[in-house]
Amino acid sequence: MFTGLIEEVGTVTAIYKENLSATFTIRAEKIAPEVKVGDSISVNGVCLTVVTKAPAGQPWFKALAMSETLSRSTLGSFTPGRKVNLERALRLDSRLDGHLVLGHVDGVGQVVAIEAEGAARLVTVTASASLMAGMVFKGSVALDGVSLTIARLTGNSFSVALIPHTMQVTTLGALRPGEAVNLETDIIGKYVAGYMQKRSESSGLTMELLQREGFV
Repeated sequence: MFTGLIEEVGTVTAIYKENLSATFTIRAEKIAPEVKVGDSISVNGVCLTVVTKAPAGQPWFKALAMSETLSRSTLGSFTPGRKVNLERALRLDSRLDGHLVLGHVDGVGQVVAIEAEGAARLVTVTASASLMAGMVFKGSVALDGVSLTIARLTGNSFSVALIPHTMQVTTLGALRPGEAVNLETDIIGKYVAGYMQKRSESSGLTMELLQREGFV
């Protein structure tokens, strides 16, 4: 589990593909010396397992991704030189400054617009109907592993605001229209949706009914 607060921007230096998996070699000056084989690490929002630790003094590690991960996220399109957001797994005694991020990417969205708002930027992303169903105005979303707040919400798109600090310490400052991004919706919303689905199947209670009666 992660928080969506990026510790370091690393660089993919090599990719080894075998059968339906891929092993990524990632250079990370801060994180690499401290990781251990078996650790979970978020790479652009995707939870991967460290499979190789570099010898002492060498700032890199290797992480493995399977076919499901490669097809559901942007990792399948990575090439050497790619910059990636990195975050180690949350410790239970740590402060939670972002939101709960599992590293289980729900799908991929596409950046369609970037607007300047003073020193900040408003980034608009389109997503599938199933992904949009998990979005809530002023709720949380992880964009390439970065915890952000939904500032605008329409039928097939949402917008998030990037403050200067976020643009400086993550890869999001380099985003351009047309780029694909990994998306993970809020886990709390997923549990609520799952609960409501089960309740509606047995009691006739639906989101449409709650909206019509003014509860949501």
